[in-house]
Parts: sequence; structure tokens; C-alpha cells
Amino acid sequence: MGASTKQGYDIANKSREIVRTLIKEDIKDLNLEEQDIVERIVHSTADTEYAKLVNISPNFVSNSLKALKNNEDILTDINMVKTGITQYDGKVECFIKNKEVVKIAKEEKITRAAAAIEYAAKNDFQGIIAIGNAPTALYKAIELYDTGEIAIASIVGVPVGFVGAADSKEALKNTKIPNITTHGPKGGTPVAVATVNSLIQSSKN
Repeated sequence: MGASTKQGYDIANKSREIVRTLIKEDIKDLNLEEQDIVERIVHSTADTEYAKLVNISPNFVSNSLKALKNNEDILTDINMVKTGITQYDGKVECFIKNKEVVKIAKEEKITRAAAAIEYAAKNDFQGIIAIGNAPTALYKAIELYDTGEIAIASIVGVPVGFVGAADSKEALKNTKIPNITTHGPKGGTPVAVATVNSLIQSSKN
């Protein structure tokens, strides 16, 4: 949970207890790993509404844990998400500042976030994609998955915003890709990071 001292751990644990009490009715039908994800999201955002907004596909946790135990890569849409993912023994990648990605974006007239997903696909990416900010990256991941150009174990699809975010998440829910999403415009880096870190911890248990 980010704590590194006894006082920090005590505060974090107390906070998680409070969160658990506040959202227990909303998450009672989830399995333990799913409950931990939602608790971490609420803890990270201080927003209990997420307990009602999170949607987890039936095979999301199992596919994600399998990928993590095999040390498959994690690909993020922006560096803030990458920075927040900790204690993973495999690679966590973000290509948004890669020179080749900038070139692809200019040539194809697409966002760098989308170009980064395309670049990853061309370089044999296989693993989990975590998107907390860029709907265009999510749309590109869906497109490449549908055409068989990228191997995706699961997608953390929680882009935030009022333009494209909600629609991209609905599009993801209608695919066969194992996924977690948030309903509406809410989402963002803290949600993506909390989800991935919860999965990493569960994979080690």
C-alpha cells in the first residue's frame, strides 16, 4: 500500500479497515482477489463510489494472475502508471516517449498513446495492458487484439475523462478480452495502479 514505516503501515491498515466497513455490502459477492482490488481502489482514491462503478469480467483475475506468475510484461499508457507499479519481478514498460512511437504517431496521425500500443504489438508484446488515462490507447489495444496482432492476457481499462473514456470502456466490456473497467468518466492513474499492485500482491500469495 506504499507504506514503509510502522506508523505508515498502521495508518494504511486502519484506513483499509474503514474502507472495508464502508463498502462491504457492495463487494460481498466478489471473490477475495476482486474484493482486494476494489478495496485498494477506494483506499487510493478516497472515493467509495468506486465500489459501485468497478466492473470485473469473470476471467480477469485468473488470466492476470497467470500472466504475472509467468513474469509476462505489463504495458502502461503513461509513465505515471508505470512509476506507481511496484514489487513486480517482470518488466513494466511504457513506450510513449520512444522515438519510434513519436514517428508512428506523426506518420499515422494518431496519438502517441495509441502509437505506443502499436509499437508494443510490433515488438511481440505479451502480457497485461494497464490504461488509466488514454482512451485512444484502449481503442488501439482492442483493435489490435481483434486482428490478432497483439497477445493480451488482460486489460486494466480505466481511462479517466469526459471525452472518449466512458465509450472506450464500454467497447472493452463488449470484447472477449479479460478486463476490469469503471463505469462512466471516472478512473485514472490511481485506479490503474491500485488494480495492478493488488494483482501483483495476490500473485505472490
